[in-house]
Amino acid sequence: MIWRAVVLGALLLLFVAAQARGRRRRIVTFQRTQQDESKAQTRNRRDISSFSGTSKSIHGPPFTSCRVPLTPTEHKILDDNTHETGFNGDDGSHVVLTWVGDGTGVILVLSTIDSPLDTFHRGSSRLYRSTDYGKSFHDISQKINNTFIREEFGVSVGPGSSVILTADTPVLNNPGGIIFTSVDAGATFRFIQLPFHLAQPITYHFSNPDYLVALSIDGSLWLSLDFGAKWAKVHDGVQSFLWGASTNLFLSCSQVDAVEADERGDLLLKRTQDLGKTFTTIHEDIYSFGYIGAFLFFSVMEDLRSPRVMYFSSDQGDTFSRALLPSASTEQFYSILDGDEDMLFLHVDNPGDTYFGTMYTSDDRGILFFKSLERHLFDGHRRSDFTNITSLRGVYLTNKLDEDGRIRSVISFNRGGMWQQLNKPENVDCEDKTKKCNLHIHGEHSWNNRIVPMVALSEPTAVGLVIAHGTVGDSLSSSQHPDVFVSSDGGYKWRATLRGPHHYSILDSGGLLVAVEAQREGQVKTIKFSTDEGQCWRSYNFTEQPFFLAGLASEPGTKAMSVSVWGFRPEEDGQPMWVAVTIEFQSLINRQCNNKDYEEWLAHSAQGVGERNGCVLGVKEIYRRLKKQSVCRNGRNFVVSKKQSPCLCTREDYLCDYSFYPHVNTSECVRQPSATNKTLETCLIGEEDELLTSGYRKVASNKCGGGFTPTHAAQTVIRPCGVQPSPGPRSSTQAMHFDAPGERLVLILVCVGAGVIILIVTASAVLAVRRVVYRNRTPVYRFSNLQIQEDDHCVTPEIESGTSSNSTACQPDSDDDLLE
Repeated sequence: MIWRAVVLGALLLLFVAAQARGRRRRIVTFQRTQQDESKAQTRNRRDISSFSGTSKSIHGPPFTSCRVPLTPTEHKILDDNTHETGFNGDDGSHVVLTWVGDGTGVILVLSTIDSPLDTFHRGSSRLYRSTDYGKSFHDISQKINNTFIREEFGVSVGPGSSVILTADTPVLNNPGGIIFTSVDAGATFRFIQLPFHLAQPITYHFSNPDYLVALSIDGSLWLSLDFGAKWAKVHDGVQSFLWGASTNLFLSCSQVDAVEADERGDLLLKRTQDLGKTFTTIHEDIYSFGYIGAFLFFSVMEDLRSPRVMYFSSDQGDTFSRALLPSASTEQFYSILDGDEDMLFLHVDNPGDTYFGTMYTSDDRGILFFKSLERHLFDGHRRSDFTNITSLRGVYLTNKLDEDGRIRSVISFNRGGMWQQLNKPENVDCEDKTKKCNLHIHGEHSWNNRIVPMVALSEPTAVGLVIAHGTVGDSLSSSQHPDVFVSSDGGYKWRATLRGPHHYSILDSGGLLVAVEAQREGQVKTIKFSTDEGQCWRSYNFTEQPFFLAGLASEPGTKAMSVSVWGFRPEEDGQPMWVAVTIEFQSLINRQCNNKDYEEWLAHSAQGVGERNGCVLGVKEIYRRLKKQSVCRNGRNFVVSKKQSPCLCTREDYLCDYSFYPHVNTSECVRQPSATNKTLETCLIGEEDELLTSGYRKVASNKCGGGFTPTHAAQTVIRPCGVQPSPGPRSSTQAMHFDAPGERLVLILVCVGAGVIILIVTASAVLAVRRVVYRNRTPVYRFSNLQIQEDDHCVTPEIESGTSSNSTACQPDSDDDLLE
């Protein structure tokens, strides 16, 4: 029973999707395999080519795409601004490409090759540096004494121009590891001998590159305040740590035995606000913790007979409250999908071995959670297709697993308040036999199973622009070759633009799109680019000798107008050679945009008419953005500008409150049958809130005013709470046990006398009555018992190497608290 409780409800923080989708990565990794190296090569001369007409496929519906040929003058300009670098003599099988600084033009490339396990040689590595955005590279391995840099986390880039390289040194007969630090974007490096061996990458402070935190292989936490020159051990027995706001540093550590302390729920959650000088215990007996947006959260088992519960804090752990979440069985787990300063997205698994669950959104305190989407897809490897479309406020995209076993895409334009299927692309006609024709987007699940080379891409500086792989039809299909689709209005309208899977990138704040076809067998030599948000494309052959594509690499932030195509080419001696081709488009698109090139665009204008047109989350937003027909350069100084105006409230600005659900046939919020009372009393941050509600609560971060106002909606009456503000650590007095009546009586008689006994008994009786009342009045969510049948409709993820899987199980039964 205890073990089943321990393995319950893991907190899984899915930052891979949040980071990979919401922000451009500064570090890009390329790798080649022996199978890739054995592929045959072909050599073709660079020429002028174009393609046009209608693309057809035996799998998906055809669509007409616009292709514009290059003129000889345009082709020559690109020829003169295309730079190819061959890394001759480099036999590394693993390459890490890293941008250093913003707008510096500096790229570091680390190439590594591991030696066979039966040799004593640890491997070799080379370090290259470019100062001109990848036009040319220089071997600077001698600056780090040709030291073998780790493949796993060898390169780490921090704020400004700071870089840390971690050497791969043996643990035995070595007092500590070795790092090389640079404050000038890799122009020079400093050798530093560490007093410990690293267990994971060194962590920078988000704003001060001098503040570094590291975890050693023996569980000690080390802190440096001078960019690694000196280190001080500040804590032992640490399991994990995270920076919070300002200089708040959170850590979890074992109380006695560190072995499997996280599985036993035997960890302390601590905080230091003075860079390791003093530590404060926030809570005992935790399993895991995380920090996202402005919320600190952690899971605790308060009762061995009950599943673990979650606590949230919005003030760096000063105060916190138990989250009012749906009840969960021992076969379920929680997952924080995304979050910011206003709210959190939470996934709760459905009971049993399923591939779906229910998504909830929180209030601005991270305490009350409201149902957002049922049957949300969450595969057996604990991956979600949940994506934040960062190019437009309030837009989120994900996939759901319907009762017929099919995966379908849904999109929300108001932060999870309502979800709907994606519209059919305007230039695609579905077959007559297709009952429902919608666009369905491939996400993280497809990317991990190598169905698509990239997930959906959006950028805050490219307003409304979304690029994604998808299929058109009744549901998401893995048998059809995925095509590339583009939306210019944040996901309302879509257009099929490129046939087949591609690697793509957004440049010049959305003024330029580039793409290279993802060939599984053949080699590539052609890049496609568009200056009108994917409506028409031009094709350019960037090399005379095709090579196997590894991927595209462009500077983070979409400000640049250069892109590097990376891959490897088999040479005549049979050895593959890494190749990087950098194409500069600023010489082709050399006119700077002026005021006539921009237009005012009302965001979300496709969702309504009249005064409500464009009103989302209580605000209208008018952006100034580039016209599609304008061929010009936004430039590095481009800043997104917008004007906001408030809207009157409507029913769409409200969610059904805790213990309420929307009626099937109407939008009215109806109270759950199990919740018979009109108030909900719970202790929140030291005060007891009596929530008087008619069933509606305004969506988090909604700024509407007037209009629709439900009676008593989310009205709160505050009064003193009868329990402690936070279930924090036990004091020395609390640590003593008073459970036995005889011991309690003796202690009270000795300490305070018979008069105090009467007061304590009276107070205890009042508290007991209140707890009974509270249990009877607290509503709980009821989960659907629908489960996926173990048939062909059950999604089967790709089994990873070195693991085993039950073919009939769609959900792992381990409970690893993976906080990434």
